[in-house]
Amino acid sequence: MTFFRAAALLWLSAGIGVRAEPQRAADGAAEHVAPKTRGYVVPRTPWGDPDLNGVWPSIDMVRVPLQRAPQYGARLFMTAEEHAALEKREQEQIVRMANDGAGGATGAPGHWVEWGKSQLQTSLLIDPPDGRMPPLTPEGQARTAAAPRGTLGGAQLDSTEDFSMWERCISRGALGSTLPVLYNSGIDITQGPGFVAIRYEMIHDIRIIPLGPRPHLSPSIKQYMGDARGRFEGDTLVVETTNFTQRIGVGLSGGGTPNSFAMRLVERFTRVAKDTIRYEATVNDPNTWTAPWTVAFPLTRMPDYGMFEYACHEGNHGLLNALSGSRAEERLVGSR
Repeated sequence: MTFFRAAALLWLSAGIGVRAEPQRAADGAAEHVAPKTRGYVVPRTPWGDPDLNGVWPSIDMVRVPLQRAPQYGARLFMTAEEHAALEKREQEQIVRMANDGAGGATGAPGHWVEWGKSQLQTSLLIDPPDGRMPPLTPEGQARTAAAPRGTLGGAQLDSTEDFSMWERCISRGALGSTLPVLYNSGIDITQGPGFVAIRYEMIHDIRIIPLGPRPHLSPSIKQYMGDARGRFEGDTLVVETTNFTQRIGVGLSGGGTPNSFAMRLVERFTRVAKDTIRYEATVNDPNTWTAPWTVAFPLTRMPDYGMFEYACHEGNHGLLNALSGSRAEERLVGSR
């Protein structure tokens, strides 16, 4: 038993638990993304809950973009011909990144990248039907403009406040920790009576989710990962999370537009095969987007996947080097 499982099961020994109505993806699109295997019976834990225990990395979906390319329209899957052309471009990118690294001379080495499998799915976003984010509200546009750009944004870096929460090794938020990225995509689920714990390999975040009719924290208490409550509906774990801060986006690794305090995230984990969980998440934030939106994709169980230490902390060398580099650039420009 790993240290985490021992610690988690210690946490999970009490039993409490949620409320609230979940939001469903339109037209059953999520079921098409990861249909249940015919005749499959979901195993149960010793106390009777659907068994979701295990390591379920999201790496198989890392080549699928969050938003859909316009040429696919409302199609959730591409044709065989389109996929063959895409796979050719992907292989070229894999070779290029292996030679040049992920992000150029200062990026991660190419062998860090966990490429997963080439997929027919055209986007992680399944609702709205065009696979595109709904328009931002005026408040959402203002919050996006004020968000820190970080080292990838090209803006001047003057303090730690100019970096994203991910670059500062603080958190990627609940949804940003689940969406597939290029490396360290491990997701470890541990269950106990009355609780579910989810550990994410990157940034070493852990969510402890109580099950049953337990009220949320006071609205005045905001958290990077929010305040989660869960329940089982048949074979599906439904997790409703509120009480978010406004400092993390809901895109890949917590990037993109930061949510508002009003965001409500509803996630569904459904085991549809021996080694597959269908993951579905709906973002409802009327202060940021003009309509709710939903992502859905399969998570694949990989018992041999290594959950490595993510040796990242806010005092790491990255921020010091980026800030000192900005000062050096200023001196160079000023001397011309």
